[in-house]
Amino acid sequence: MTESVLLTGARLPGGGTAEVSLVDGRIESVSTAGGGSLAASRDAATQIVDLDGRYLIPGLWDKHVHATQWALVSRRLDLSAAASAADAVGIVAERLRRASASHDESADIASDTDAGPLVGYGFRDGLWPDAPHRGLLDAVTGARPVILVSADLHCCWLNSAALAQHGQAEHPTGLLREDDCFAVTRTLGDVETDTLDGWVRDAARAAAARGVVGVVDLEMSWNVEDWTRRIRSGSTELRVRFGIYPQHLDRAIDAGLVTGALIAGTHGLLQVGPFKVITDGSLNTRTAYCFDEYPGLEGLAHSRGQLNVPYDELVPMLRQASQAGLVPAVHAIGDHANTLALDAFERLGVGGSIEHAQLIAEVDVERFARLGVVAGVQPEHAMDDRDVADKYWPGRTGRAFALASLLESGAELALGSDAPVAPLDPWITIAAAVARTGDERAPWHPEQSISVEEALFASADGRRALEPGGPADIAVLEVDPLSASTEELRRMPVAATLLAGRFTHNAL
Repeated sequence: MTESVLLTGARLPGGGTAEVSLVDGRIESVSTAGGGSLAASRDAATQIVDLDGRYLIPGLWDKHVHATQWALVSRRLDLSAAASAADAVGIVAERLRRASASHDESADIASDTDAGPLVGYGFRDGLWPDAPHRGLLDAVTGARPVILVSADLHCCWLNSAALAQHGQAEHPTGLLREDDCFAVTRTLGDVETDTLDGWVRDAARAAAARGVVGVVDLEMSWNVEDWTRRIRSGSTELRVRFGIYPQHLDRAIDAGLVTGALIAGTHGLLQVGPFKVITDGSLNTRTAYCFDEYPGLEGLAHSRGQLNVPYDELVPMLRQASQAGLVPAVHAIGDHANTLALDAFERLGVGGSIEHAQLIAEVDVERFARLGVVAGVQPEHAMDDRDVADKYWPGRTGRAFALASLLESGAELALGSDAPVAPLDPWITIAAAVARTGDERAPWHPEQSISVEEALFASADGRRALEPGGPADIAVLEVDPLSASTEELRRMPVAATLLAGRFTHNAL
């Protein structure tokens, strides 16, 4: 049966009115001012929706999320307000005190019994005056395992009980970085399947309410079965492209998975995404791999950060993936890591993306466009990291989060959040890209800001406007984004979201 929707009374950003006809999940036609109304020609089965002067844009994508982690974070102890290790310990102590007094631990992940760990998330220790240490936690936690995950997901802080559970009993500080941390955090998603699927669906609905129609999920687990199950059971709020990591590469190749392929039985919503490799760490953890040493770490091991996947390992890995039809997505944050990633793309003669691309050598900016490498960037990270960047990348921050320079060179940008590192909200992302500030302070390196038009395009999966033949994935806004203030952008009121012509959010 043909499904038909007619959106009338709409406006387009920047001026002009439109009626948009949607048939069977595609845009059939767009009639602008002077083209005459389509309503009279519709049959009785057509759903006619009067938008009363609201604005239409292509539905938005978040090109870099960790969906399971994003769903879990809202159930974890919030450490984002901690300004020191002592503050974080105080937050943990207060949670344990309240849990002991009430015997109500329902908010703690995997804490149905006293043996379960208390999990916290969101600390940023790059500017702390004191250092995280297992002993500080031991003093208030006793035998209860405690695992605190940093906001960037690249380090975690454990007490002695948790270290023992994870085979790290002899670790001197309890602050685990990179692979040691990932080995711990991968176990924290061991939540009962129906419960976790419900949390993920809640997160998907919240994303749809912000105009999101699709995400690239770069969770480290093998995700195809998880998303297939969720979609078949009714979680149809988003299109999803799932990433594949090196530990699953052979399995993906054996299964015949290629980037862009649709997964059967998922209503066209689930696609194979990129092949993801994490080559270095992060700025806050001081593991982003740089040409220069980090101030205060001179002469120490990893004083320039940490290279998780050396160039000689990266090249054959990317070759195997790309020859099998999987497009590479290489995590690189430090300037040296970005150079090596671009070297690998150039040597292999393949395109793909560099995820984050936070600090780029000046000579490397033009290589993104020349090599056909997309810069997958997260502008809100610049707002979160501006102070720590000023401290640890002194004299180099003009080429940090260099969005304008990349665009001027002809490179393609793909905006995302890296949720849960930043909120899965494209309007927060867009506002950060445009304004380069998230508070009352002056813009940070405003020369690297981009226009609203470019930020929207980089958030819309390659769509600049609603066009006949395109997917009926649409966001309906109360405010014209092209004339909105920074605060209006960050809080953009979304009246409705349509995915393949059906409402996934409707506040009309």
